[in-house]
Amino acid sequence: MNRRRFIGTSLAVSAAAVTTAAVTGAAPAGAAPANAASAGAAPAGAGSRGQRRLFLGTYTSQAGGGTGIGLATYDEATGTVTGAGTIGGVADPSFLAVHPSGRTLYAVNERQQGGVTAVDLPPGGTPRVLGTRASGGAGPCHLSVHPSGRWLLSAHYTSGSVAVHPIGASGALGERTDLVTHSTPPPGPGQQGPHAHQIITAPDGRHVLAVDLGTDTVYTYRLDTAAGKLSRVSYATVRPGAGPRALTFHPSGRFAYLADEVDNTVVVCAYNPASGRVTPGEPQPTGTRPGITSYPAQLVVTGDGAYAYLANRGDNTLTRYAVELGGARLRLLDTVPVDGDFPRHLALSPSGRLLFAANQRSGSVSVFRVDASTGALSPAGRPFKAPVAVCALPL
Repeated sequence: MNRRRFIGTSLAVSAAAVTTAAVTGAAPAGAAPANAASAGAAPAGAGSRGQRRLFLGTYTSQAGGGTGIGLATYDEATGTVTGAGTIGGVADPSFLAVHPSGRTLYAVNERQQGGVTAVDLPPGGTPRVLGTRASGGAGPCHLSVHPSGRWLLSAHYTSGSVAVHPIGASGALGERTDLVTHSTPPPGPGQQGPHAHQIITAPDGRHVLAVDLGTDTVYTYRLDTAAGKLSRVSYATVRPGAGPRALTFHPSGRFAYLADEVDNTVVVCAYNPASGRVTPGEPQPTGTRPGITSYPAQLVVTGDGAYAYLANRGDNTLTRYAVELGGARLRLLDTVPVDGDFPRHLALSPSGRLLFAANQRSGSVSVFRVDASTGALSPAGRPFKAPVAVCALPL
């Protein structure tokens, strides 16, 4: 169990459970699993008025975890979440992303021998697992789809590397085209090596950014969109021992906000679209209670760029910031209880009217209404129960 699993769980995982899950988990590389036809029912009411799809990531090899990717729907007006089954045959799908077309879902398989899985999402039909490819690294924890829709990018926490896979016309994944391991700068205080935690494409579409918790660094790459190869352009380091976890861009594309997991801070970063260079500012507080190790997870920003929200796992709160000076400044407003334990992932609905928080330890998803004028959060009913909920992806 690596640091990610240890921090996030209060449950013991037996060796037998892990071994069994490893045998019965992901499909072989490039192959559809035997249960593809019964991978899960289409979310009930997904096409009906007011009902939208919600996909949930979990750990399948953890005691009390899920059995695949969770399926649900949510009501856009009320925020009510309704369960709709599971997409089976997907091992440890701890992070999810969707293709720009909305036709394919992708999941990491966060295991020592890591993988990435593609799932077909036919409109009004039954989701079908297309297959799994080896990712080339250990403990993949994040992935994203390049805006072109032709490349899948993934980050490996345990091995500190990032990978690229081609995406075919059907949404299925091809063999990996690149793997880059972070070797410089050296690991920060308390770290034994690099720990790539996130990989995203900047809004300009020309640069790919990778956040590494182990080296306290944000790396900037260019992606060769013909060959699927990454070339490093620059890197920016934050305070030693900060432990950066996730970077979120302001809609302007000129600023981004970095959540530092280890030292409980947030950093506003300037971003130059022409060069891809990231320039971190000074650390800022998360608004959590003194003496609490809050393990800030990530920020999300409203579509109009007016407000930002931070998930504080140890404090079990959400921090609200006002975004000022065109994105250059975050002003702390307040924190609210998340009504769950260990909020690991946040996501805004496409409309921006709802905010979802996946609570890992309590196995739940909290839903909040977002006030468009003030950014204030108010609970939308009771949290939805979901085993070891570590990712919520509303569509």
